[in-house]
Amino acid sequence: MNNDSTRPVTLQLTVTITALVHLEPQAGGYSAEVPALPGCYTQGETLDEVQANLREAVEGWLSSAHDAAVQRPTEPEQAR
Repeated sequence: MNNDSTRPVTLQLTVTITALVHLEPQAGGYSAEVPALPGCYTQGETLDEVQANLREAVEGWLSSAHDAAVQRPTEPEQAR
């Protein structure tokens, strides 16, 4: 798919993602998950910390998903 008429374009987007934050009374602090992003979990001692950690976890998840998609060959390339 990458030929002379095709080139990557970078977009900066603002998105809202819902996370579920759970109080962890036995362990202390909070754990959090992002249901829309399978395997995206984090934790923190305070709500502020868990929110900052969520931002980092989501950015990492999206970056990994992007890198995996970019490295995946397209169908015509697989046939070669």
